[in-house]
Amino acid sequence: MRDFLPADKARRERVLAVIRERYRAHGFDEIETPVMEEYARLHAGVGGDNEKLAYNILRRGLDAEAIRAAADDPAQLTDLGLRYDLTVPLARFFASHRGELPSVFHAIQIAPVWRAERPQKGRYRQFMQCDIDIIGDASARAEAELAVATLDTLDALGLEGGGIRINDRRLLDWMLEHFGFAPDTRPGVLITIDKLDKIGPDGVAAELRERGADVAAVDAFQAFLRRPQTLEFRPFGEGQVRKALPEGAPDDVVAHLVGIGEAVAAARPGGDGPGGVPLVFDPFLVRGMGYYTGTIFELSHPSVSYSLGGGGRYDGMIGRFLGQDVPAVGFSIGFERIVDLVEQGVDTAAESVVLVHDKDVPIAELAAHKARLIAGGARVRLETRTKNLRGLLERATADGYTAFATVSAGQNELETKPLV
Repeated sequence: MRDFLPADKARRERVLAVIRERYRAHGFDEIETPVMEEYARLHAGVGGDNEKLAYNILRRGLDAEAIRAAADDPAQLTDLGLRYDLTVPLARFFASHRGELPSVFHAIQIAPVWRAERPQKGRYRQFMQCDIDIIGDASARAEAELAVATLDTLDALGLEGGGIRINDRRLLDWMLEHFGFAPDTRPGVLITIDKLDKIGPDGVAAELRERGADVAAVDAFQAFLRRPQTLEFRPFGEGQVRKALPEGAPDDVVAHLVGIGEAVAAARPGGDGPGGVPLVFDPFLVRGMGYYTGTIFELSHPSVSYSLGGGGRYDGMIGRFLGQDVPAVGFSIGFERIVDLVEQGVDTAAESVVLVHDKDVPIAELAAHKARLIAGGARVRLETRTKNLRGLLERATADGYTAFATVSAGQNELETKPLV
């Protein structure tokens, strides 16, 4: 968990302002949920490893004897926890307010979440998430809207050229069945397949054998990974999807992916991706969240090797709270990663002025000068002149100020000069 100095905080707020503005331009509305949710909801088995990282809150009123008696059962010790993501709270929110919301709801959530991570570079225990979700639309239109809004936001932040890797959990499950992996082994198999980029096909096959996976299934999967492949150009579409899969892939799932690509291509003609479509089908994209039921995606950018966000369809989650399934899909931008890539900028919406005044200037005169500048739309800070004027101005520049003026007692007009 970190403190942010004024310049860092201002930079983060500028990036958040762009994200909010772009999301709203695409028809999403912002909501807010409490930082705490019920323990049972956060530990319902849909959050994957994140459930293990949740900060839990001790039940009120427990004495020492009660704590000792329940020491081996966290559910008896705690009744609330800090949210570890924004998707679980959104599902609860929609179930609670469905009658007050449109049948297809476009939601923005921008808020901090907490996970008990091991502190290391890029891993924080408190961090900001920026989510957009569409609830109530099972069609490919929902995924396409999320993809276009996300790529548009990346462009607005000066990170043009982004792309999206896309897959479907239904295709993953179909492939594992096709190769012969037993249903009860598939979660572990997916964990290993997720390492394909790091350890390669032979490493994946070796780890699957170590895990005790069915030998024939591993042999079939390894043979598929080693199959001869031509390098001809294939833009995103049915050809690219089917070429990357074994024969016989489900037509409805393939059609869903193709529909997403067609809509994204129409919304972003002449894009940077192959064939003008900033989508790439990746049959081994896994994403570990247990609640994904369909399409999954990750946001990429050529300037970095890691993903800048991701999401997917989680049609089964809201039904846990509502008693009936409601289609839902979401995309989250990795704010903490993106904010470090965005070029440092200044707020040009208004002039930012430092008034450097002599010690003998009456307070009333300073208040009047400051009020006039603020009334004209400027941001104003008062600073008493010091011997090291250069250091004072350098600090003001670092804090985002763009101009300064010196003030003496009895001075009526101020002359502002740019800070260089």
